[in-house]
Amino acid sequence: MVRTCALLMLFLACSPWAVQAEPSLHWSVGFHRLTFLDPLDDRPMHAIAFYPSTGKEGRSTIGAYQIDATQNARIAMGRYPLLMLSHGNTGTPLALHDLATALARKGFVVVAVLHPGDNDKDHSRLGTLSNLYGRPMQISAAIDATLQDIRLSPYVLPDALGVIGYSAGGETALILAGAQPDLERLRRYCQERPGDRDACTTQGELIADRDDLAPVADVRVQALLLLAPLSLMFGRQTLADVHVPVLLYSGDGDKLVFPDKNSDALARKLPTAPEFKVIPGAGHFVFMAPCTDEQMATMPGLCTDAEGVDREDIHRDLIDEAGRFFRQSLINSAHNGLRTADHR
Repeated sequence: MVRTCALLMLFLACSPWAVQAEPSLHWSVGFHRLTFLDPLDDRPMHAIAFYPSTGKEGRSTIGAYQIDATQNARIAMGRYPLLMLSHGNTGTPLALHDLATALARKGFVVVAVLHPGDNDKDHSRLGTLSNLYGRPMQISAAIDATLQDIRLSPYVLPDALGVIGYSAGGETALILAGAQPDLERLRRYCQERPGDRDACTTQGELIADRDDLAPVADVRVQALLLLAPLSLMFGRQTLADVHVPVLLYSGDGDKLVFPDKNSDALARKLPTAPEFKVIPGAGHFVFMAPCTDEQMATMPGLCTDAEGVDREDIHRDLIDEAGRFFRQSLINSAHNGLRTADHR
């Protein structure tokens, strides 16, 4: 019996279909750039995929960030769950680079998508219907691009897919999981709180730049990690079709995306109660990677936390919990995918 178990474990470890969600050896991180067409206008858009690597440890400068990853490093053998990362309004996914690289070390392929028209260098779609409905479409296009990429596709488990959404990226993730935005809720909210400069930049009336778009879910999405999500446009009925596991984080000191109308309300209204973790005293930007001294000097508003809030400690917990959550949520899907592949 012992010998049989040992042989089975050896087979699973060597199988090209093996799901590796925890490294048996120390993995480094590689990254690979993806370019594909924005479904809104067929112009090129970009993403960066982080993945487990057996190459040497390395550090790369990507934009304004120093990231612990090496471009096009050797990919570790195995097949890994796929996680898509959607950033906040006028932001960049690289602001969460420590989470992306840490999850890659744990055995995930993490694709950080840059949303055209709504990022740190391009605000042209901010406050528009095309941005609300287009962002989920862009994530779906990034999924397609990853699964079709010659370098990445052999190492990805297509039946084990989750989404990480930060701030407005949480709204994007919820739409992908089946939520339907209610624009009237935004109007009422902005009448109640017209001083909310983040949610009410257009006074509760999104710019109707496209009348041919609607919210489109992606059935491939099987789990959500939501970080301070913008979710005030969703009521109980409009969340009724969200049936995937959710890990929800919020800071009770968030003065940008107010928890009472967003994360707290979302936790009550989701059909299945999420795992909900509230960080005492934390503000909206606590989920961004801990800042370097240079970043602290140049953008203190994004880097400075309230007294008693330890961003590095919070991120250690977040990384551990995210790895655990996605392993638990996606492992059954991955096993189902293996069984399906065995019968092809």
